[in-house]
Order: sequence, then structure tokens, then C-alpha cells
Amino acid sequence: MSLDRPSLDRPVAELLDAASRPLEDARAMPPSVYTSADFLERELETIFAREWICVGRSSGLAKPGDYLTHDLAGQPIVVLRDRQGQLRAFSNVCLHRMSTLLEGSGNRRVIVCPYHAWTYDLDGKLRGAPFMTRTTGFCKENYALPQIRCEEWLGWIYVTLDKDRPGLAAGLGALEEMIAPYRMENYVECFRETHVWDTNWKVLAENFMESYHLPVCHAATVGGHSRLEEMDCPPGLPAFNYHWITKEASLPMGNAHPDNTRLEGHWRKTTALITLYPSHLITLTPGYFWYLSLHPKGTGQVSIVFGGGLAPEFMADPRAEEYVATLKQLLDEVNLEDRGCTEKVFRGLGADAARAGHLSYLERPIYDFMQYVAERTAGFRRDFALAAE
Repeated sequence: MSLDRPSLDRPVAELLDAASRPLEDARAMPPSVYTSADFLERELETIFAREWICVGRSSGLAKPGDYLTHDLAGQPIVVLRDRQGQLRAFSNVCLHRMSTLLEGSGNRRVIVCPYHAWTYDLDGKLRGAPFMTRTTGFCKENYALPQIRCEEWLGWIYVTLDKDRPGLAAGLGALEEMIAPYRMENYVECFRETHVWDTNWKVLAENFMESYHLPVCHAATVGGHSRLEEMDCPPGLPAFNYHWITKEASLPMGNAHPDNTRLEGHWRKTTALITLYPSHLITLTPGYFWYLSLHPKGTGQVSIVFGGGLAPEFMADPRAEEYVATLKQLLDEVNLEDRGCTEKVFRGLGADAARAGHLSYLERPIYDFMQYVAERTAGFRRDFALAAE
């Protein structure tokens, strides 16, 4: 599809119009960009098949043979820790009859195809293939699982299908500096799950990147602990947006641990909410973190990697197991609230009367996200002059 405006289909044209509005008159993205199957195909091609996508924390793959699987823009992928302790990513498709190899996550000494038992080592090389000795053209040494680019950044594992994409850290230096005192690379993932919700991936992404909804959607959990009047929503940067919120901790580990000497003053109770484009969403507090990594599963469903864990001081605390259990219980409740809200939004988007309304100043990150999506899918040119001031 051409990026020349006269040839753009309806959702792309409507998105360009919305993204071109000034911030003070900004509106939400039009319904068509959430509901159009053609637009979703465009997102898969221009965003998910090209960007760096988070699949979890490196601490979750601690031992040789630990692995997780992920589907990225229709491509099955396995990420694992090899025998030398390095993170690797491969195509999760057997080179014989093309069965997928591994499911979910776990630990394996070798990778065995569930169809004909072709066996691969943790470096991706074919180790064994039963009953192939009479096939004179077969040479085991010629078979190795195709590698997928894989990088680690501050403890996060990212993969990309784009062989020419710049390294992940190139666009994240400013963010790394902003959050350096938290030392997020030392936070430990204590749980990781996968879910599917009945909403569009952008609806859930937008829900995570704004705190305007907290007092209402999360009235029974974290809403009463959030001070919207103290929330700061600076302009986003090319690879991410973010905002800060001061919170009276709803959990004991929401504020800094007494043994935490890194954070001082208001930072000991300040939470960073970060969106790394396109779909890695992080809540980083002085004592714990949690995250979502999203991938579309049709226009009306989103595949979710959900995880969380503790800062090192809380991991070292004798009550660490209690803290993890408390955190998980709270986040399960928060997710239930978010699921209800975001699934209602997607149902509403399909209504004939659905119209995009004006955004609050508290939704500045959504404005930045809209312009990012418009850039990737429709050639919109973002302006970061304000962000550089």
C-alpha cells in the first residue's frame, strides 16, 4: 500500500488527521484504527515485524536450558539460555517437516521435535535425526535453526525479526539516564504469565500509559493512592513515552526499602510509568516492578506477557516470599479491573455512534503514542522540538 495520502485507506487517513492536531486540541485515535483488519495487517508489517519486542526478564532464564516461546508477527520463536550462559533466540520451527518445537516455557537439555524427534542442541545445531542414514543427500551438519536477533537491556530480553534494525540501546540512552537511580537491571522477576484479553492491543497499551483512569477504574485497589494533581507527563521521545506519579504506597514495597540508599527525597515514593514502543509497558516503583508486553491477536484480541518482581532490597528481606504473594494478589486484582475497562472500550469502538473525544492533559503519553503509530504505519513525521527544550 502506498504512503501517498490520496491512496490511503480510511483508517490511515483518519489517523493522519488525528495525529496532525496540536496537543492542546488533541483527540483520541479514531475507531477505525482499532477495528480495521486491514490496518492491523499494516501494523504487523510496519511495527511488529520490524521493532524490538520484549519477551520477559533475563532473570527468568537463569539456568542453561531455560527457555520461553513467543509468537512474533506470525513467526514462532524460542528464546533460551545456552550452555555457555548466553541468551539466544531461534526460529521455533523444525527444519524437517516444519512442526513447532517447544511450547510455553521451561528447561530442556536439548530441543526435541515432537513430530519425528529431530533433536537440536542449545546452540541451534542439529544433533540427531532418526532413520536418516539411507537418505544420501542428508548431511546433519547442514542443519541449524535460523537465529533471531536477541538483545538484553537493563535485564529485559528483546527480539526482532529485522536484521538491519539498529541495536536496542541506541534509542534508549535518555531513558536509561532518567531511571538510573532505580537500577532496574537488578530487579528480579518473580512471576511471568501469558493471557489473552478481548480488546485491541492499542486500547490496552493506552490504558497502561495514562493514570487518568486510576481513581475510577481502580477505585477498589490502587486508585485512592494516586495523586493525579502531582502527576507529571513530559513530552515523549522517539522510542518511548513516560510519566511520573507520586504515590502513597498501597503495598509495603511500593516505597523504597529502608536498606535502599540509591533513592533520596521524593524519589523514594515516586513511580515511573514507561512505554517502550511499540508495546512494552513498565510500572517501576522503588520496591517492585510489573510489566505487560503486548502483541495483537486479531483486531479484538491481544496476547499479553504479564510479569513482575521485586527490587533487590526486598528480595533480600526475610519477608520476600510474603511480599511476592502480596504483590501478585494486588496485580491480579488490578488486571481484572483493567480487563473489564479495556474490553468495554473495544465493545464501544464498534458502535456506529463511536467518536473520538478530546484528550486530557493527563493523557499526553497517548498523544505521543498516536503519533508513533502514525509514523510507523502512515509516514507521519514526528516533531521532538518540545522534548528537546
